[in-house]
Amino acid sequence: MTISEQMEQLIDSIALFRVPSSWARLSYPSKRGLGSWLENLNKRIKQLSDWKDDPLTIPKVTILSRLFNPQSFLTAIKQVIGRKNGWELNKMTISTEITKKNYPEEIDNPGRDGAYIYGLVLEGARWDINNGQLEDSKPKEMFYLMPVIFCKAQLTNGEGKEEKGFYYCPCYVTEDRGKNYIFTAQLRTRSHPRKWVLGGVALLLDVESVNDESRKR
Repeated sequence: MTISEQMEQLIDSIALFRVPSSWARLSYPSKRGLGSWLENLNKRIKQLSDWKDDPLTIPKVTILSRLFNPQSFLTAIKQVIGRKNGWELNKMTISTEITKKNYPEEIDNPGRDGAYIYGLVLEGARWDINNGQLEDSKPKEMFYLMPVIFCKAQLTNGEGKEEKGFYYCPCYVTEDRGKNYIFTAQLRTRSHPRKWVLGGVALLLDVESVNDESRKR
């Protein structure tokens, strides 16, 4: 049996615990190794299967980091609220409220006029859940798994002004950032937002070193 170049590349990738390029081309952005990637893929499939098996039940919390196209989910929030209030989609934005719920299981009911999401990881800072604000990272702590976040749609102020006391934090899929931009979250801060801008603080969806269901404290 003759092994083609494509088969040889596939064998090499699996031997080195890397996601084969032929798989990655059809996949979502990720920097995970093969084992972690397959585990994460199964969790993504399970979330979609749960929705498929019970389509009339609104999920209490959506693991945003397990969606192939998370932007579409956030757009759907705006569409639902826009139809309800007669608002134009291009004049709406996503507003975020960080809850004090560490885990999805602590949410009792689906959100009204929005949706609860989970799975976002903060890079370059940590979240003080007791005081509800950004703080400096602890020593040797690169990433911080955020609590459950409530996302709702609201009208933009029309002037592009940022509200004081908040850091407008960009959210990306992976650490590569760039084209992986998803949306901008509003995080309360006692410090000047410029501090977090200079520190490159951002939210990420797919970080291999942070387990989907664990939080480091």
